[in-house]
Amino acid sequence: MNKPLHLCIVMIGLVMFFGCTVGRDYKRPTVNVPVAFKELKGWKEAQPRDHEITIQWWKVFNDPLLNSLEEQVSISNQSLVQAEAQYRQALALVQGARANYFPQITASAAVTRAQSSGSSNSNTGTTTANQHLVSLSAGWEIDIWGSVRRQVESNTANAQASAADLQALRLSLQAELAQDYFLLCTLDAQKKILDDTVAAYQKALELTKNRYKAGVAAKAEVAQALTQLKSTQAQAIDIGVQRAQLEHAIALLIGKAPADFSISTTSITAKMPQIPIAIPSALLERRPDIASAERSIAAANAQIGVAKSAYFPSLSLSASTGYQSAGLVDLFAAPGFFWALGPAALGQTLFDGGARKAQSEQAIAAYEGSVAAYRQTVLASFQQVEDNLSTLRILDDEARVQDEALISARESVALTTNQYKAGTVSYLNVIITQYVALTNERAALGIRGQRLTAAVLLINALGGGWNASELPTPDRLVGKPAMQDGDK
Repeated sequence: MNKPLHLCIVMIGLVMFFGCTVGRDYKRPTVNVPVAFKELKGWKEAQPRDHEITIQWWKVFNDPLLNSLEEQVSISNQSLVQAEAQYRQALALVQGARANYFPQITASAAVTRAQSSGSSNSNTGTTTANQHLVSLSAGWEIDIWGSVRRQVESNTANAQASAADLQALRLSLQAELAQDYFLLCTLDAQKKILDDTVAAYQKALELTKNRYKAGVAAKAEVAQALTQLKSTQAQAIDIGVQRAQLEHAIALLIGKAPADFSISTTSITAKMPQIPIAIPSALLERRPDIASAERSIAAANAQIGVAKSAYFPSLSLSASTGYQSAGLVDLFAAPGFFWALGPAALGQTLFDGGARKAQSEQAIAAYEGSVAAYRQTVLASFQQVEDNLSTLRILDDEARVQDEALISARESVALTTNQYKAGTVSYLNVIITQYVALTNERAALGIRGQRLTAAVLLINALGGGWNASELPTPDRLVGKPAMQDGDK
């Protein structure tokens, strides 16, 4: 080995050995985590206890139609397609940053035909000659201070955050679909009650007309019965507005045009699940939005190192080799071979008007902002769990009382109707009891729908069966395709 090449290799080895990575190594920020949820008191735990929420959490409601709709979200929803594309962009940035670890090698080939001027001190005239060149050049900026390493670290953390964002969006869309579906089922059930009530009111109107014809009822009672009938019919028709909008929303969530999708009239068949609740600290590993916020901190921390590395000198190496000849035939002959090492350049910025200081301060401020965002996300997650725990507990108590009120209202309608037929009360009494009964019927259905919605929101707040261990590791990020449900 010749002496220049030997010295170059030794210098590179020393630089790589003694090189360091500037900036602080990442540590996850601490957050205040309560020991237990405030609203968990009296919560009925799922049995067996090891039955945890899975990534296909909607199956706990045991509704086949809901299952089929949820499966289409991950396949056809265009917002998810967009998020997956953004995740692939993040992967490409990781690959681009890693490429800076290696030298850049370029190949070139050139042909030059040139005419030289005649010399004034000789009798030689102008000459024309060809010049053929084939060469390889290599350039490499050595990562002495870890700028490339910190950039790779930052891009890797950003890619992991993007993967978590993708899962958070998927979970949000799935939860939104379930909420829309249960509300639609509730409206269908209320529509059926109103239709049944309209049929009953129609019979009551006929009864009142017959009593009027017999002279035992006033004409005002006929008008009251007709008003009650038409008012209830209007309520039944009005439900169609919201139902149509919910059907359109579900179509959008599964990636279809509303004109190509419809749901037949259905009823509430879903069962209220028993949802297992873990300790609050488990949310830090089970919520994708928290994982995304935490990975964003890691990315911001690495950018501090990138900014600080600009304060130190840079070292770049270059080399070239190839063949040069006047004739194409003997281009690759030994006499035409050439090589060169260098320049080996060491550069240091002496004055930049405060640009590096500004970049460093910007990176530190971005890090501190991401820490605050992470802690706020954690606090918001605790609030969401507490909100839905209390909602489910209170709605459970309300449902029991409402069911008792409904039983009483139905009994009141039967008694008052018999009294009216016997002529002991006016039709106004019947209208009042029927209105109260209908209101309680719809209230009972509404509470059932609210309980199902709160269950969906609680599962969503608990992370929907996801775990931070499912995030792609740095080694898997290079060349990894977009994540799907259940990727490990």
